[in-house]
Amino acid sequence: MIATVRPLAALLAGVAFLLMGSGLLGTLLAVRGRLEGFDDQTLGLVMSGYFVGFFLGTYAAPGLIQRIGHIRAFAFYAALCAATVLLHAVFVTPWAWGLLRLLTGIALVGLYTVIESWLNVQAPPQQRSQVFAVYMAVNLMALAAGQWLVGLAPAAGFELFSLVAVLVCLAALPVTASRMIQPELPPMPRLALKALYRAAPASAMGALLAGLAMGGFWGLGAVFATRIGLDVSGIALLMSATIIGGAALQWPIGHLSDGGDRRTTLALVCLAAAGVSLAMMLPLGQSGATLYLLFFAFGGLAFAIYPICVAHLLDHLPPEDTLSAGSSLLLLNGVGSAIGPAAAGVAMTRFGPEALPAFFAGSLGLLALIAGGRRLLRRRSLAHATTFHAMLRTTPTALELLPETEAPERPDRPYPDALPPQEKP
Repeated sequence: MIATVRPLAALLAGVAFLLMGSGLLGTLLAVRGRLEGFDDQTLGLVMSGYFVGFFLGTYAAPGLIQRIGHIRAFAFYAALCAATVLLHAVFVTPWAWGLLRLLTGIALVGLYTVIESWLNVQAPPQQRSQVFAVYMAVNLMALAAGQWLVGLAPAAGFELFSLVAVLVCLAALPVTASRMIQPELPPMPRLALKALYRAAPASAMGALLAGLAMGGFWGLGAVFATRIGLDVSGIALLMSATIIGGAALQWPIGHLSDGGDRRTTLALVCLAAAGVSLAMMLPLGQSGATLYLLFFAFGGLAFAIYPICVAHLLDHLPPEDTLSAGSSLLLLNGVGSAIGPAAAGVAMTRFGPEALPAFFAGSLGLLALIAGGRRLLRRRSLAHATTFHAMLRTTPTALELLPETEAPERPDRPYPDALPPQEKP
């Protein structure tokens, strides 16, 4: 038992350091960008670079990892990430930051892929869903903790960028010192987007629109906080309150979705999140404890949307297709996340900070209409009943930890096929 727990603890420690650094960097760039005079449109485009890099890295990382091995790949990506973080403090221009954010996204998705593929191998088969839950909890807690590090030094200096680089290097220590057997990365086929939409239209549209809203939050939430006059502590509290809300409310909302048609839950959650977003636009909603309570509620509702979409999709697919479908759903969510900050940044430049919660309300209100409309138009029976799993959008590799994505193994292959061989791209 100790032999199993020790490598998992090392991997989770690496994740915690990595997410603390990533969470700090996103908030730091928003604060520093405002100090440097970057407008909201510029910051939105800069922040979109991260999600574009994350998207590109999803394709590039498996090949590099297979070629040079997990440990060397982790060291490579950690060095790339630390270097790009430090260069933010050297080249303080929008074009440089956009390129550096893209490289940071590529580096982080590589790091996540290494860690998650090792988790897949180290997690005992009967405990895979528990390991996934712990992994996601560590993600959320580390992201929330990283927000508070922004107050340790002035945002106008280089110290906080150095702290992020140190955290990335610390994340590498338990992983690169490991003697774990390096796993093979299985191919990650994707279900054609047209087939994905036919299988579960509400899930496909939900992943895209949730990506728009959450990409806008991750990219510009701290910018919104600076625009309404919050100090560094207030920014950290607002961001961490949203993340803690997401951690606290995903499970009860997920339990609700397990009890009936998930499209009903999806529509109600999106409608409530849109209403909370509209309340953020009011003067009362931007003052005192009300502001933080609203963002806590928004996080609790909005963070649950993507997991509901995943569960709804898996409800209506046979086990052999679930891994490829989940990978395609991540693709849609990533596209939305890349567009969200850029689009919201344009709106904030033209209409002020209130445009960000209006952007949330518009995206999630549209999703509520789509999910509710699909529920009224068509009744559905479950093809393969699944259970809600609280999660953040991560790499396709993490989806293998879900028991629903396990397909029957072939004797000549240690990993299950997500699609029959003739259907693979």
